[in-house]
Amino acid sequence: GDSWGIFTFLCAALCNLPALPALNCSEELGAGQSIQQTYDLTRYLEHQLRTLAGTYLNYLGPPFNEPDFNPPRLARAERVPSATVDLDLWRGLTDNARLAANYRAYSRLLCYLRVLDGQVGTAELRHRLAHFCASLQGLVLSIGGVMSSLGYPLPAGPAGPPAPPGAPAAPNDFLKKMDDFWLLKELQTWLWRSAKDFNRLKKKVPPSVVTLRLEARGF
Repeated sequence: GDSWGIFTFLCAALCNLPALPALNCSEELGAGQSIQQTYDLTRYLEHQLRTLAGTYLNYLGPPFNEPDFNPPRLARAERVPSATVDLDLWRGLTDNARLAANYRAYSRLLCYLRVLDGQVGTAELRHRLAHFCASLQGLVLSIGGVMSSLGYPLPAGPAGPPAPPGAPAAPNDFLKKMDDFWLLKELQTWLWRSAKDFNRLKKKVPPSVVTLRLEARGF
């Protein structure tokens, strides 16, 4: 009867399963996932820098560790890449231009921080700086990954050495500390702005896409 026919059909279907296409679900990690990871790393570095900056400014001593200390930027500090660009002008740049600027700036800031790490006199502070440098190196690589996933070329020639050949060292201890102060200040501003950049970018690029693939077997 009907029950026997249905049973026969199910047996035939089960016997032929290896010859049917298999439906596989796989996740492709694309630009959206890379952008999200870079945004998360930027926020982590913001948090990490708040602790590091406080510790380092205390190491420098007064007036650098005073809350209201806000000196004008000296000409010698111009070697540090500045994030003080008009916000509307910055937003008017293409995604490629902003990513390239971030990549170059963090590459150069990392060079400065590594020099700083070698000059610090306390083991604990050197350890914190080394940990932060490793995280910042990860951010540089992550930004490069975002650019590659979006089809943008990496900027030609990463940042050079912190100071050009023959550049004079700080003539006194106060100016050396001023250089360090501006390095931390600019780094804070870059991270703050980068977090906003990647937050906007992740809203433009969809997250990782789940795709379905048919893998034919037995044909």
